[in-house]
Amino acid sequence: MVVGVSLQPVGHISSYLSGAMALKRGDRVVVETDAGACFATVETEPHPPAPGVDLAQLKPVVRIVNENDLRVEEENRYRERQARRLCVEGIRQRGLEMKLVDVSMTYDGRKAVFYFVAEKRVDFRNLVRDLAGALRVRVEMQQIGARDETKATGGIGPCGRELCCSSWLRDFEAVTVRMAREQGLALNPSRLAGMCGRLKCCLRYEYATYVELKRGLPAVGKRVESVKGNGKVLRQNILKQTVLIQVDEEGGVVEAELADIVERRVP
Repeated sequence: MVVGVSLQPVGHISSYLSGAMALKRGDRVVVETDAGACFATVETEPHPPAPGVDLAQLKPVVRIVNENDLRVEEENRYRERQARRLCVEGIRQRGLEMKLVDVSMTYDGRKAVFYFVAEKRVDFRNLVRDLAGALRVRVEMQQIGARDETKATGGIGPCGRELCCSSWLRDFEAVTVRMAREQGLALNPSRLAGMCGRLKCCLRYEYATYVELKRGLPAVGKRVESVKGNGKVLRQNILKQTVLIQVDEEGGVVEAELADIVERRVP
């Protein structure tokens, strides 16, 4: 049986072998990763593997979190807070152009990963040396993007709800300006940008629906014949499934449904 777990809150779901353990959604477990043992949360309960999945490539869940694990986790959270203070102070003293976002300590406490954002390349070798000496652990600095930073810090979006990336969206997918154009949105950077400064993830949500609805509508600029008059399409109303037509010979502008259009002609 295979179980899906996430190593971080609202993080990517990875598959592990559940063995004989009776796991349910929300259970805290210890799993083995390339970086060593880590805490994880069960997101999908044990289920048969999908066809073609190579079970030999999957690692097993080590155990369900016990009281000793909880003590270790609490100690790690304390050490992460200490590491954060030291790193922020080190960045300030050296005047490094970087911003610390998060710190993660491995289960065994031998390695600390510092996640940061920076506009350009930063020489943090001296910072790493000092952190390793003060914390007595291996130190890894990992640069992340603006979307990942916002996911980690969280916040409230312009819609008034908690950000999708920090509440339920586990993986980022490409978002393009074309998605805004297809939905008839004004190309105003301040309206299209999310809290991260990049295009809003929600531009993807209805994109496929708009593309499908537009297929039945004549394109803007096309000449059409309709029961309300012949002319050129000025604008599409995708949700209403109508078009505005500039009627020939100063006939004004009329709104026509698909049923009103008799024939479409090329310009």
